[in-house]
Amino acid sequence: MTASEPESGRGRPRLGVFKLASCDGCQLTLLDCEDELLALAGAVEIVHFPEVSSRLAAEGPFDLVLLEGSVSTEEQRELVHAVRARTPRLVAIGACATAGGIQALRNFADHEEYVRAVYARPEYVSTLAAATPASEHVRVDFELRGCPIDRGQLLELLVATLLGRKPQVPDESVCMECKRRGQVCVMVARGEPCLGPVTHAGCGAICPAYARGCYGCFGPKESPNPSALSARLSRDGASDDEIARRFRVFTGWAGPFREESLRRGR
Repeated sequence: MTASEPESGRGRPRLGVFKLASCDGCQLTLLDCEDELLALAGAVEIVHFPEVSSRLAAEGPFDLVLLEGSVSTEEQRELVHAVRARTPRLVAIGACATAGGIQALRNFADHEEYVRAVYARPEYVSTLAAATPASEHVRVDFELRGCPIDRGQLLELLVATLLGRKPQVPDESVCMECKRRGQVCVMVARGEPCLGPVTHAGCGAICPAYARGCYGCFGPKESPNPSALSARLSRDGASDDEIARRFRVFTGWAGPFREESLRRGR
């Protein structure tokens, strides 16, 4: 697809931004592209973006949809199927949409017990037992990782879509970003538990830059081998429960992290 040849046949490509269960942070990353917003607005037609305005609520069709948030209710499950039917390109953005997010922590426990403990009137709460990424329900054409997503990667996705090419988002570990920053390894030098070796790059190694281990916000990289890292953490004195908790944070429901945390914990 090019800017002059949208698949909808309606002039500029039509962009829709949808939210499921999330904090809105990844949508705000788009609005934080201050210097590029005017150029972006001239290249695409933003037709659905309730975070910006209630007047931006078109039903479709769309040439590109950015989908934030996990599927956590029956209404959201219906919505993700409806959105998928209205666009040839669906991109999941952020840890919630790509790995279930923080709310997927309930997937490891008794959902009904949580509802009873948290809400005074649990009978009024209607939610699915698990919070899941969009890819567990519909076909997703591309995923942008992160909590929140990286501004530069988002712009690369939009430019690539307009030019009709594959987005150039490298699948390397956070360790590579640490090396480029000249950052001393916090796991080797300070004994800090760190998921950097198995986590997809994109954050710029923010946590290690402040002498803290990576929390895995961008989810597992390709072929991450979390069991090897888990063994290293164990040799450094971490208990199985501590290791399991380390893998169950922002992207704990992502396959490799989920499997390793279940192998190590309850």
